[in-house]
Amino acid sequence: MAFISSGYDPKQPMKDRITDIGPRKFDEFYPPVIAKNKGKWLYHEYLQPGVLVHVAESGDEVYTVRCGGARLMSTGLIREICEIADKHCGGHVRWTTRNNIEFMVDNKSKVKPLLDDLKGRKFKGGSFKFPIGGTGAGVTNIIHTQGWIHCHTPATDASGPVKAVMDELFADFQDHRMPAHVRVSLACCLNMCGAVHCSDIAILGYHRKPPMLDHEYLDKMCEIPLAIASCPTAAIRPSKVEFKGEKVNSVAVKNERCMFCGNCYTMCPSMPLADTEGDGIVIMAGGKVSNRISAPKFSKVVVAFIPNEAPRWPRTTHIIKNMIEVYSKDARKYERLGDWAERIGWERFFEKCELEFTHHLIDDFRDPAYFTWRQTTQFKF
Repeated sequence: MAFISSGYDPKQPMKDRITDIGPRKFDEFYPPVIAKNKGKWLYHEYLQPGVLVHVAESGDEVYTVRCGGARLMSTGLIREICEIADKHCGGHVRWTTRNNIEFMVDNKSKVKPLLDDLKGRKFKGGSFKFPIGGTGAGVTNIIHTQGWIHCHTPATDASGPVKAVMDELFADFQDHRMPAHVRVSLACCLNMCGAVHCSDIAILGYHRKPPMLDHEYLDKMCEIPLAIASCPTAAIRPSKVEFKGEKVNSVAVKNERCMFCGNCYTMCPSMPLADTEGDGIVIMAGGKVSNRISAPKFSKVVVAFIPNEAPRWPRTTHIIKNMIEVYSKDARKYERLGDWAERIGWERFFEKCELEFTHHLIDDFRDPAYFTWRQTTQFKF
């Protein structure tokens, strides 16, 4: 009845459609100049770090100012972003897939007032609310997952390490001194909703211990068949366990089959995985999505484990900073980090980056599809 009273007619679902029933069509939100010239752009240029211009066949121009944003934002900050968009951009604003904020204007004369406004907005501690950068041959915003704030299976935090690492890399967020794009990502567990498997540098939260079993409450809180079915490696089986002199329904875990993914805890709160000593960070490197110069690549493990060192994660931060410094000095122009590592050899990569090397660290996913599927532009016949 709520749908009917709101004006929804099930016999004519598209008639007088309102925003509460499905999203509005995306092209309603285009700035007028984008809508006018869609599909008819000639080229784009980086005018300075954080500022782009796109030129259309018609001669129209769009100037984009990119700012670093956070994945988790307060309502107040979002309202401020909307206020800036209303003031300078006709109410139009967009977010990139890496949590950058982009303000677009249709005239060069509007760029400087927008830049000055953004530079003048700071938090009480003195840091920039809207740091300008993240374009071209530099370090763009670190995309990350939810970490300890929202997620229930993380092996590390997300916002904490990202803040600590980005503080070290901030100068390169606002510069173009890198040989090519540098994409840094973080996923706080092996389920990798942060897509770190294809990043130049990746921070991955890693559990090293199987789930703990709370036999007292497991049968009371969980659907045991559901917990068993949730395991991708069939490491969980039903079990009768003696607890306080009574036989209770529970489960047993075959530790050698456990991949520490946390799916069981998702289904059953009596199988927690988080552990102070067992949880930490793995660093991966060399991945990319781009087809440019070479085919897309998976990231490879280059540091097997670093304990969580909240609140500033000094070892993680130091390793990543050093890796980027070595890459920036040694790689050729346009070479992504993985291309550089493959050119000089992964053993040499470990030596230059002062990382401990073993043959276990750089294994890759290879099966018949690796040789037979033609899913990139890098065809080899």
